[in-house]
Amino acid sequence: MSTIDREYVSLHPKSARIFEEASAVFADGVTHDTRRVTPFPLVMTHAAGATKWDVDGNEYVDYVCGHGSLILGHSHPAIAAAVAEQVGRGTHLGGSTELELRWANAIKGLVPSVEKLRFHSSGTEATMMAMRLARAYTGKRKIIKFQDHFHGWHDYAIAGSDGGAGGVPDSTWESMIVLPPGDIGVVEDALARDGDVAALITEPTGAHMGQYPFKAPEFLHQLREVTERRGVLLILDEVVTGFRLSSGGAQVRYGVKPDLTTMAKIVAGGLPGGVVGGRAEIIDMISHRGDPEWDNAKRVSHPGTFNANPLSAVAGATCLETLAREPINERADAMAARLRAGLNDTLSKMEVTGVAHGVSSLVMVAFGVESEPEDVWKIPRETLHTAAKPGAGPGFKRGMLNAGVDVMGGRGFIVSAAHREQDIDKTLAAFERCLAGMRQDNLV
Repeated sequence: MSTIDREYVSLHPKSARIFEEASAVFADGVTHDTRRVTPFPLVMTHAAGATKWDVDGNEYVDYVCGHGSLILGHSHPAIAAAVAEQVGRGTHLGGSTELELRWANAIKGLVPSVEKLRFHSSGTEATMMAMRLARAYTGKRKIIKFQDHFHGWHDYAIAGSDGGAGGVPDSTWESMIVLPPGDIGVVEDALARDGDVAALITEPTGAHMGQYPFKAPEFLHQLREVTERRGVLLILDEVVTGFRLSSGGAQVRYGVKPDLTTMAKIVAGGLPGGVVGGRAEIIDMISHRGDPEWDNAKRVSHPGTFNANPLSAVAGATCLETLAREPINERADAMAARLRAGLNDTLSKMEVTGVAHGVSSLVMVAFGVESEPEDVWKIPRETLHTAAKPGAGPGFKRGMLNAGVDVMGGRGFIVSAAHREQDIDKTLAAFERCLAGMRQDNLV
């Protein structure tokens, strides 16, 4: 057993025991693929601000941040109070509420491209609906996406993803076109060859929250120009970047106006929720028209038991209204910049090949790569994917946990406005300790 693993096992005995029980109930013993950690994942108990605790009493600076949904940090007082009050008033009222209108208006106030919208319960539902709306509106069948770009786990979204496509029928792939990202010529050629493309969907910063970046905003502007010229809808998947790259998301930061936008995570203030928003005439494909032929054959149906439920609505509205009036993004970005610079200084000091990069409050670490942070987009995806030594990602995750920091997967940090300078400094000390352990275990 490696040095990092021995310490990990010794620090977390109760998590290990709970994992044994969970393995008899859940596939892989977890309820989300990203939470799978070998030899066992940690079991968390509570959190506040930028800190959380596990069942063994260990404390962590948290950079998972609710898988990116908690830009205000854990248990933000305004959100906690609003949700607690609403629980007493009703969790599901089986009808429309003023809260859903308040929530929608908060979104529209921050994202100018959203003329109308519909609520969902997750980002996966949102991207599935966006693709269906695009097909219904254009009368065309196919969707273009980029290799490894993550748009949820439904059948269409999993095309061209790095694993996990079991159970998807081959016929599904017939309606998906998967292209390498970053090359507008490849997109032009695909659209010239095939006139049956309804839409192109993309993560605005590159695959997996920018782990494999392309050159933004240039590539996004190129995509907007070519899709508009070809009569193809542009869908920006802002499930991660929405309200994070700016209060209006990547599209406001980069000045790109999509036809449709998918949102989740921050949009619901840390509770379950998703949104598809965009041009009114596209969203209105959901509307009833009183014409049986239209309503039965062309309309896009949209049920969903928990759409715009009062708890998610009040949490989302409270979060977005806070973003609109306070410098939340600026605080998170400043802490991320401090972290990014410190990580690169530590890599240099420890003579470990790697680079910390990313945009806004998203920070990625690429081991085995030599590059300036702003030039990582120039490195081929396959090089980034294979540059680290085998086991480096899991070793990084466990090594940082041993040192009191929880990172997102084995690749990076999602920073919130709740992080403070002392959290960053503690993280950098943990990173140095983690690198020493990784070197001892021949992972860097």
